[in-house]
Amino acid sequence: LRNNLGNKKKEKSESSVFYNNRGTAKFDLKDYSGAITDYSKAIEINPRDGEAYYNRGNSKFELEDYYGAIADYSKAIEINPRDGEAYYNRGNTKKKLEDYYGAIADYSKAIKINPRDAQSYNNRCFIKRLHLEDYRGAISDCTKALEINPRYDLAYWNRANSKHDLQDYRGAIADYDKVIEINPRFEDAYNNRGIAKDKLEDYYGAITDYSKAIEINLRFDIAYYNRGLSKQNLKEYRGAIADYSRAIKINRKYVNAYINRGFAKHELEDYRGAIADYTKAIKIDPRDELAYANRGSSKENLRDMKGACADWRKASSLGFKDAQKWVRNQC
Repeated sequence: LRNNLGNKKKEKSESSVFYNNRGTAKFDLKDYSGAITDYSKAIEINPRDGEAYYNRGNSKFELEDYYGAIADYSKAIEINPRDGEAYYNRGNTKKKLEDYYGAIADYSKAIKINPRDAQSYNNRCFIKRLHLEDYRGAISDCTKALEINPRYDLAYWNRANSKHDLQDYRGAIADYDKVIEINPRFEDAYNNRGIAKDKLEDYYGAITDYSKAIEINLRFDIAYYNRGLSKQNLKEYRGAIADYSRAIKINRKYVNAYINRGFAKHELEDYRGAIADYTKAIKIDPRDELAYANRGSSKENLRDMKGACADWRKASSLGFKDAQKWVRNQC
């Protein structure tokens, strides 16, 4: 009887492995619903199959069933409290649900289990920087990730952005340099390095970086816009207008591109063209105070004081403080 019971138990376990393996094959084929069916069958056969719960959680994550995924990762952790991967993936899922403190707790648990888990350090860095504004804490975590993996481009990227947020532009540039050294096709690194150079008034260097980002991605509207800003800072207004126009062609709702193209036209004394751009920006975002303020200034130059004052009053009502002074002195 003992031998027969042992044989049946072995057969049951092997059957669970079969369904788990077939589920993994379906997962690799992106048949996530089919994978869930097989993982569920494996769990039915062996309710202590932590791997099946973990894998089913991954499938639910891919189907954006985040609460279901968390439930499965939690079950995997209950079965095996040392499953660092389950903590890591549960952290990623909590991040999707904007439970940032919960995500950090899971990444911290994964790190405790495996102190060389560079990805958990990096993801914790990302959340601290972007969602909690703990820039120094973010830098500390990304630095730890880089100690573990010195070729981790995303850790350099996140650390660079954290330094940028702290206005350490030279430190940010050094990290963007490393990102680009590791991954020369990282278009956002060129764009953000350009922004840091612009902050340091290295406008030509910034333009070079934006141009490289555009070379990698010809539809990178933000890079066109940023290159326009650097040209504008150099008073190259026609070149700036060309870049803003390209950004607008890619993104017809790009409010800031319309506003800055309007500003460049104003500087070239094309006041009617400027007004047209500010009007377009207002149509997209009727609460953009700067668009009203600038349109008022262009109308002033056309001696349309009634229109100028109306725009300045609107800008003032939206919180643009200088407009109050203009209304008081000129209207």
